[in-house]
Amino acid sequence: MNTVKELQAKLKELEEKLTAATQKNMRQKIETMSSEVVDSNPYSRLMALKRMGIVNNYERIRDFTVAVVGVGGVGSVTAEMLTRCGIGRLILFDYDKVELANMNRLFFQPHQSGLSKVEAAAETLRNINPDVDIHTYNYNITTVDNFDHFTKVLTTSSLTGGPLDLVLSCVDNFEARFTINMACNEFNLTWFESGVSENAVSGHIQYICPGETACFACAPPLIVASNIDEKTLKRDGVCAASLPTTMGIVAGFLVQNTLKYLLQFGQVTNYLGYNALTDYFPTMTLKPNPGCDDSNCRLRQKEYALKPKPEVAVEAKEDEKPIHEGNEWGISLVSESVEDSEPKVVEGIKLAYTLPGQSSIEECKEATTSNDISLEELMAQMKSI
Repeated sequence: MNTVKELQAKLKELEEKLTAATQKNMRQKIETMSSEVVDSNPYSRLMALKRMGIVNNYERIRDFTVAVVGVGGVGSVTAEMLTRCGIGRLILFDYDKVELANMNRLFFQPHQSGLSKVEAAAETLRNINPDVDIHTYNYNITTVDNFDHFTKVLTTSSLTGGPLDLVLSCVDNFEARFTINMACNEFNLTWFESGVSENAVSGHIQYICPGETACFACAPPLIVASNIDEKTLKRDGVCAASLPTTMGIVAGFLVQNTLKYLLQFGQVTNYLGYNALTDYFPTMTLKPNPGCDDSNCRLRQKEYALKPKPEVAVEAKEDEKPIHEGNEWGISLVSESVEDSEPKVVEGIKLAYTLPGQSSIEECKEATTSNDISLEELMAQMKSI
């Protein structure tokens, strides 16, 4: 008669065989599915983009290497989308472990609790598409010891042994964002920055090409510009909110623009925001700051200024003649609009401060030239400006 331990051992053996057989069958199906990227398969949904004239050559996706820094709510979904799209090589950076609190993601599973995020991600992604070459690095990129290795990977780990084709920032803190910004400015690497707000109802993506667009240090966030340590903003016992919907939307924007950039179709967005409360999507163009604190950013700006710019064809227009040759009554059109020196920003974005109006300046001049106004009245007028 078999003991309980023997029965348990046999049961475990049968479970392992069943799991192995299931995984083998699944892998065979996955390999068939991943082969859809090849144009010889007439049923390929991805290659249909080529046949419909959207993408010139979708097969090129196999030649690109993309790094995803931060495999959290946005990063994990981003990595999965790129894997399903058939990216050639995917490099993952993170140093956290999977926790049960991460189960609201669209990616991690309860049995992966305790594994490093990059290890758990690689396991899942290889089952989704074994054709993708996945490299993982489980360390904090912001430390001095790891920064040199981080930059070495970014500059030597493409499929051809050169710099990566694109870096995607999916981190959740400014320290890591500035680290990525510093590395990409130094080695002239194009990257996308992304983020979701602490209340989980808004997010954004930003395309950053050193020298051509604003880098992350060109217009730093208020808490950084004010020299406030972001660690002091975190309250004990309060956890940042997280919605898989917002994470998935931002990741979708990020991967969509990644594909447009790599495969050269459509228009890559410069900045795209998302406000879930009003379903509002602000877009704007961010120019580099000539006085950026990052010296490498200023260097890239000088290099970009010296690059020859493509000529824009201008259609020749016929000389427009006035409708009425004569002006018997001497009528003329005069613009009544006043030039506004303030920069134009999209709706939903506020300037940190505004310049005083002309009327306020005139009032101030009158106040300074009048001898009948007391000091208290002068101070009150200054406060009202």
